[in-house]
Amino acid sequence: MSTAPAGNDQATRLRAGGSRVLRALGPLGRAVRTAGEPPDRSRRPRRFGIDLVVAFDVVLTLSLLGAGYGEFDAANIKLGREYPNFTLLFLTALMTLPLLLRDRRPGLAWTLTVLSCLCSVGVARDLLHAPFLTAGVVALFYCLYTVAARYDRPITTAGWVICLALGSAFLPQNAVGVAILVSMPVLLGINVRARRNAQHELVEQRQRHEEERAVLEERQRIARELHDVVAHHMSVIAIHAEAAPYKVADPPAELAESFADIRSSALEGLTELRRILGVLRTEHDPQTVPQPGLDRLDEIVASARNGGVSVTTTVSGAPAPLPQGVSLSAYRILQEALSNAMKHAPGASVEVGVAYGRNALTLRVVNGPGSAPGREPSPVAAAGGGHGLVGMRERAAMLGGELVAEPTPDGGFAVTATLPWAATAHRGTPPRDPARRRGGPTERET
Repeated sequence: MSTAPAGNDQATRLRAGGSRVLRALGPLGRAVRTAGEPPDRSRRPRRFGIDLVVAFDVVLTLSLLGAGYGEFDAANIKLGREYPNFTLLFLTALMTLPLLLRDRRPGLAWTLTVLSCLCSVGVARDLLHAPFLTAGVVALFYCLYTVAARYDRPITTAGWVICLALGSAFLPQNAVGVAILVSMPVLLGINVRARRNAQHELVEQRQRHEEERAVLEERQRIARELHDVVAHHMSVIAIHAEAAPYKVADPPAELAESFADIRSSALEGLTELRRILGVLRTEHDPQTVPQPGLDRLDEIVASARNGGVSVTTTVSGAPAPLPQGVSLSAYRILQEALSNAMKHAPGASVEVGVAYGRNALTLRVVNGPGSAPGREPSPVAAAGGGHGLVGMRERAAMLGGELVAEPTPDGGFAVTATLPWAATAHRGTPPRDPARRRGGPTERET
């Protein structure tokens, strides 16, 4: 009656033990199937187009193969050729040749080395009176170092525990020495992996900071240009408010006082604007140069053509006076898009499209694949002076628009910007309104 429960308990313990073993071996299975964190092979030293790390692995493999076979063969001669030479060479190759996989598949290389060392224990004991061949131990430790340097902590811990258990099982009298020897490549690999991760994080942070700095610099530039635009309009308001009472004979005192208040508010706003945004200027910023606009489209195209680029221009819709901020942003976006085309696709033809819509201005710059990849960019290409796509997106977003930059199927590149303008500011010539004919204020003016 009591036999069945005892058998069930034993089976349960066996299943539990087996599941624990499988869970422990799970990371090793993942290590065998994957390559871990691949190293940055582009930064490795090269000679005559050969990766020196791979060359070192090949030289080390051949050296260990020769040294291991020589150690086996010397001991075999002393015993009167007890084992065939082919057997000794085969066992040595099993332990050393996995090093050739170390760079691409370190987990697989380590596993094959461990299994081959276990297969050669009997021969090593007979010939060397030691459980392992020296060349096999060196290959195993080198693979263990790579596992620690390329895989995460669970895989590294599993590899360390297995090597420690095997060494302690075959050399119980030297368990402390085995622990020290096994731990040294693991600690070295962990240190290398930590340093590599820290360098990667530093590079990512540096790239992120560069992008953030580009955004901030472009926003600073936009703010300076907006300062010029708004300051110009505020100055015009102040001048008109001051001159308006003199255009009417004997203006009412209330009217003159209202214009004086308008002028005072405009001057006060202009002073505050200069105080807040004027600090963004540098010593080299032009103070009086007018800001360019889309009316200088022909100049941009002519500059690109002078740089050796074939540019075709298409303007659709009825050209209308644009707010100065929209016109300036459109000019900068076209300038930067043409500059990028000249930099990254020398010799390519460029199509520039300007479409005036009812509520938005659409710009499209499409360049084909560069026909002169080895040619240096034209000096005219340096005239953009912006931050590429970052600056163009900032300018479009500032106006509530959007910018799409994507490669074309033929290998070229297309930049499309949509800039709303009807709702951002009044047009140069406001539409007639019945209220204006009656002398009353329009909805826009209120």
